[in-house]
Amino acid sequence: MTNSSLAQSYLIKSRHRLKVLDLLLADGAFSDVVREAQEVVELTLKAMLRQVGIEPPKWHDVGQLLDEHRDRFPAGVLANLPALIEASSWLRKEREFSFYGEIDFIPTERYTRDDAERALAAARLAVKTATSVVPLPE
Repeated sequence: MTNSSLAQSYLIKSRHRLKVLDLLLADGAFSDVVREAQEVVELTLKAMLRQVGIEPPKWHDVGQLLDEHRDRFPAGVLANLPALIEASSWLRKEREFSFYGEIDFIPTERYTRDDAERALAAARLAVKTATSVVPLPE
């Protein structure tokens, strides 16, 4: 398996997961939108890194690696990097809370539609940007 074919697999998986976010949002499952959006963003950023020859680490927030290796990405991607880096950082921080919560933080009560829409917008941007980096088979 090549870096390119694994990157393609990540992007394909992300595109499938992105579709689910609309269903979760429509159901009012705002914490689930945040959690699943984090996974979409993580997977797409790792696809982008793989495509340009960077082995992504086994941690969740790889946004800074995009910045470190910005010279490897097409010019059209560079404008989206700050937003992707910020989204990766924010969603990483929300990863566990949005899924497990805490005794004093109930995910289904604490996340709002605004949070979910922010997360969904980040996931959409990540997939759109990755699509311009990772060529998918016809």
